[in-house]
Amino acid sequence: MNRTARAFWVREPGRGEIRDVPLPEPAHDDVVVRTLFSGISRGTESLVFRGGVPVSQHAAMRAPFQDGEFPGPVKYGYLNVGLVEEGPRGLVGRTVFSLHPHQSRFVVPADAVTPVPDSVPAERAVLAGTVETAVNALWDAAPLVGDRIAVVGAGMIGCSVAALLARFPGVRVQLVDADPARAGVAASLGVDFALPEEALGDCDLAVHASATEAGLTRSLELLAPEGTVLELSWYGDRRVSLPLGEAFHSGRLVLRASQVGRVSPARRSHRTYADRLALSLGLLADPVFDALVTGECAFDELPSVMPAIVSGELPGLCHRVRYGTAADPA
Repeated sequence: MNRTARAFWVREPGRGEIRDVPLPEPAHDDVVVRTLFSGISRGTESLVFRGGVPVSQHAAMRAPFQDGEFPGPVKYGYLNVGLVEEGPRGLVGRTVFSLHPHQSRFVVPADAVTPVPDSVPAERAVLAGTVETAVNALWDAAPLVGDRIAVVGAGMIGCSVAALLARFPGVRVQLVDADPARAGVAASLGVDFALPEEALGDCDLAVHASATEAGLTRSLELLAPEGTVLELSWYGDRRVSLPLGEAFHSGRLVLRASQVGRVSPARRSHRTYADRLALSLGLLADPVFDALVTGECAFDELPSVMPAIVSGELPGLCHRVRYGTAADPA
């Protein structure tokens, strides 16, 4: 049987297009998935779209089901929610999450998809990869009861971290961002908000996710002695400068990287990637996460939407992509 689908490709830096792509015949342990929604991870996908992945990181930054090579042509993305149309009996008809790029249908091994709990709407499940990054970050950071915490950068990742920290007993959580409009999102998540110059200091932990030099500098400034900045931003081909000659040494401050590509060492001995993703999907039963989805477009609109996201013309948090119905090959 000839199977085809439609996929979004970065043709070259700054230009995207939708291509017809052939699908392989599924093996007995594969699933055929029809995409319902996908999500755009603004930070990473913007870097990919503008050709900002450093040559040294081409291998490390490959998405699990990426086609092509950086800087392009390349098919990239990793927030996909779809319906299993063919495959093992226990999965057919199930809504699943997978780390697949923006594509209308695809074939992957059955163990590459994770069932979405019945308590989680498919529309919200596109956030699973983002919440998974936040879960891994908190495993790395290991916040304690009563900690004073700043989350600097109210993007998708920062907001996900803040939403999870809001559940910790006795913590003081403040979401910090240069955009005063993000105060509304913070309120929806149940956390305090501050502009950078108004943020509360004396923090035990600052989680940085703004991907800016100014944000990282401010994160260091907000720390109490022997406090930690957990760095979640990825700068791609950009360099940043930091004031490491000021209170950094006398305060015995810590700057630590966290990245979702590996399970945190704090849990690696007894938690798998699948465990982490399943946990993240379960956390999405909380409707508070709906505040992180701030825009939506049809799949066919992606070639014009991506440049608008990268340029800042289309601001927001998670931008959700809507696909066709079962009768619509789009």
